[in-house]
Amino acid sequence: MSVRDQLTDGLYGLGWSTVKKLPEPAAVRLGRSIADLAWKRRGKGVQRLEANYARVLPDASPERLAELSRAGMRSYLRYWMESFRLPTWSTERVRTGFDPKDLHHLTDGIASGKGVVIALPHMANWDLAGAWVTTALETPFTTVAERLKPESLYDRFVAYREGLGMEVLPHSGGTAFGTLARRLRDGGLVCLVAERDLSSSGVEVRFFGEATRMPAGPALLAQQTGAVLLPVTLWYDDSPVMQGRVHPPIEVPETGSRAERTSVMTQAMADAFATGIADHPEDWHMLQRLWLKDLDPARDPAKGAS
Repeated sequence: MSVRDQLTDGLYGLGWSTVKKLPEPAAVRLGRSIADLAWKRRGKGVQRLEANYARVLPDASPERLAELSRAGMRSYLRYWMESFRLPTWSTERVRTGFDPKDLHHLTDGIASGKGVVIALPHMANWDLAGAWVTTALETPFTTVAERLKPESLYDRFVAYREGLGMEVLPHSGGTAFGTLARRLRDGGLVCLVAERDLSSSGVEVRFFGEATRMPAGPALLAQQTGAVLLPVTLWYDDSPVMQGRVHPPIEVPETGSRAERTSVMTQAMADAFATGIADHPEDWHMLQRLWLKDLDPARDPAKGAS
């Protein structure tokens, strides 16, 4: 393990071992202080977050975008502070820590026995939403985790999420899709964070007016297994309780090839994500490049001409 990897793993380990021991008000203050410091330093992550917000709010002034990126970093650090402390939360704290709207879409889907695929963007605290599902709904589920470096950090995340009641599969290795399909055919629940394509072979969609790629997995799983596909968006308000919305099911088109049906369904998923993000942009934690113009300058005629 490199020195950098050792440092990264050590810092996360310190967070999980130390922050969870802090009183909640102290953890909140610490998270906000770290967020404000990172925002003032204007590192690459903050700059990318702000650039992504500019796609969401194309008419926003530089001052508005700066204000939004500061709020976004505070939301991002709230996610981390909560995540470090989540394993110590009581069952009652978890059950009262999330208030999803239109929950009937999910409970009806679970009751149908067809299996349910929940697809979320990186908003607010998806780990808390997952812990709420396993606790308040008493429903286990399967998810997929990106392999992180160092490996020990990935192991920490897997152990953390398994401790919250989730079955965690590695994103790489090629066996995840088959396992997810089996869980769904058995009437199970699958949750996938799904607005960023990690395979470079996703489905091209329009997202806030520009092209990007999103994973085909949620749509393909719904087609192949008959499971219900539900987009979910999350956000924070001024209370300690996270908010969320379960969007209406995305139907499988009756006509078209598998690729065509997948494209239509993935675009519908992207549209649902965009609705939630537009309403609560500061709770969208996308500190990476997402749009194809940013990933491949050749896709941008203005950059190609320069």
